[in-house]
Amino acid sequence: MPSTRDIRRRIKSVKNTAQITKAMQMVAAAKMRKAQQAALVGRPYAQLLNEIMSEAAKRTVGFDHPLMQSRPAAKRAVILVSSDRGLCGGLNSNLFREAMKMDKENTVFITAGKKAAQFVARTKRNLAAEFTYKDTPDFAEARAISKFAQQLFLRGEVGAVSILFPRFVNTLLQQPATIPFLPIGKLSAATVGVNPPPQELPAAMATDVFDFEPDEETVLGHLLPHSLNFQMHQILLETKASEQSARMVAMKNATDNAKQIIKDLTLEYNKLRQANITKELLEITTAQMAVG
Repeated sequence: MPSTRDIRRRIKSVKNTAQITKAMQMVAAAKMRKAQQAALVGRPYAQLLNEIMSEAAKRTVGFDHPLMQSRPAAKRAVILVSSDRGLCGGLNSNLFREAMKMDKENTVFITAGKKAAQFVARTKRNLAAEFTYKDTPDFAEARAISKFAQQLFLRGEVGAVSILFPRFVNTLLQQPATIPFLPIGKLSAATVGVNPPPQELPAAMATDVFDFEPDEETVLGHLLPHSLNFQMHQILLETKASEQSARMVAMKNATDNAKQIIKDLTLEYNKLRQANITKELLEITTAQMAVG
């Protein structure tokens, strides 16, 4: 049975831990608001850009782009986007559980985030490249990841590229999502499943042909890579929003659990202290009666 000194030491230790988790919760909450705002602000543009590209592609005559062509390669690449640090609940473990379902022999991983790189190395999977990004992801960081994936695809080393990332739904819910990246067919937004689907145009309008200036190849040839780069940037923003939300919730739960442990330990300490006092009073009373 622990002594009162041992219980006091444990209470002090748990209080120190609670102070740390409380501070981390407050920091994560401040970063969470900023990350959520950045992710939500970028969603309408990402959705609209992909809708424009999809509609334009359906109205072109004879336009073809290397990023839209199917490749015969058997392997596929997966851009695995995770956090750099832990202490964010089951965010990364849920993500890696989905990655474990992928064929180990025919899948090449491109990682964004230290936890993803560690997972690939730990499970001895094929790592093509490792990228990092800041707490506030830059467009240049997303463009570097996107361009590397495009080069793998254009060289014919992989036949398809997809992205696995934690999609931000709300503060309490972040879901692992896999979306296609290459080849470009019908463009799907990074916020698929969050925003309502676009309305179908009338059949007469759907058969219209657009006029491009200077021409289809020039306009769409520049827009296609840009749309992929921005889609990658939006996914990094979604991941950061998911990470900070999951960390804030995890630290809040840790703080609440620490407070409950302190409450239980304090109750145990008071019971033990009361028992010791009662024991001492009985010893004094017994001694007085013996001397009596």
